[in-house]
This record gives sequence, structure tokens and C-alpha cells, in this order.
Amino acid sequence: MRDEYGFKGKKPVEVGNIYDIAITDLGAQGDGVGTVNGFVVIVQDGVKGKKYKVKITKVGPKMAFGKIVE
Repeated sequence: MRDEYGFKGKKPVEVGNIYDIAITDLGAQGDGVGTVNGFVVIVQDGVKGKKYKVKITKVGPKMAFGKIVE
């Protein structure tokens, strides 16, 4: 069964894991916005057009948050 945001079962990211994320947009606070398998990830200090290795720090119902590790 899919949740109210369209994701079935577990979210595609987990706290503590590292993912390659391309920043495709900027959020309202100026942080980078990218996705992992369609799930939005807000990346602290991310720059639009760049790709980073990002460690996930928090996962919410609609999005996750992460910090650049490389």
C-alpha cells in the first residue's frame, strides 16, 4: 500500500546512509534540492547544478535532509 505521498513501504532513503545527489533546484532557505528515486532531499549548502555525496540526517514523510560529505 502506498502512503499519502505515493511511496510504497519504506522511504527510498535512510538516516545515516550516503547517496549521490544532483542538486536541481534551490529551496526557500537557499539550500539545494535533489531527489533519490523520486524522494525529495534538501541538502544543506548545496549548489544548483552540482552533484554531491550526501549523508542523510533526517527523513520525514515528504522529504529528507542531508549534509554534504564529499
